[in-house]
Amino acid sequence: MKNPKKIKNKFSLFLILFTTSLISLKTLKEVNISDIRISGSKLLSQNDLVKNSSLKLPIRLIFIRTNFLEKELKQNLSLKHVSVSRHIFPFGLKVFVNTRTPIAYGEKIFNDEKILGFIDKDGVFIKKQNADNTKFTDLTVRVFGWKRKFKKVLSEILISREKYEFEVVKITFSPSGFLTVEEKDLKTIFLGFNPNLITYQLQIINNLKNEYKKNNFSEKIDNIDLTDPNKPKIKVFKP
Repeated sequence: MKNPKKIKNKFSLFLILFTTSLISLKTLKEVNISDIRISGSKLLSQNDLVKNSSLKLPIRLIFIRTNFLEKELKQNLSLKHVSVSRHIFPFGLKVFVNTRTPIAYGEKIFNDEKILGFIDKDGVFIKKQNADNTKFTDLTVRVFGWKRKFKKVLSEILISREKYEFEVVKITFSPSGFLTVEEKDLKTIFLGFNPNLITYQLQIINNLKNEYKKNNFSEKIDNIDLTDPNKPKIKVFKP
């Protein structure tokens, strides 16, 4: 009579070998566009994913570099977060994305071409076709001359609206990087080239806004120069 324990061990070994072989075969199976499942946004399609990455289909599942693909999609589609994982059951590629919320209109120049889009609170530019219109709010700010190196200072300006009283309606970076903002009541404000001054400059703008509310003096202002925040200059209209 055969030993039940030996039979059980042989069956377990067979099951392990069979499962391992099946997984190995699955990882060598080719992924097609229909095997890609996307969650987190209805905006991003399977074609968008392929178009905005170096992924060439069909490709064997085991050869897909998920980390590299995540970085590509995050950068090319201006996504806040991307997670890509290979799956055996069900077979295919699972992609979870977290889109950015636009809080301002944006415009940038790339290869002498004007590109329209949006800006989020981190100062990240979102191409118009990649913006999730389900996350739109009332956008009252316009940003011109966006560049990646301006993200930090731009983010600070946009976030400052939550704690200060002023209402910035336009933010402009010149080709050389000179920063100008336009406030609803204070009009044109020159901030200059030094991004390290922005926190102090925003405090001064807030103080000027408070003075405006008290005295309504801004009706006579042409522009305000805060390039040296320790020596602010106010130019008024001459009668």
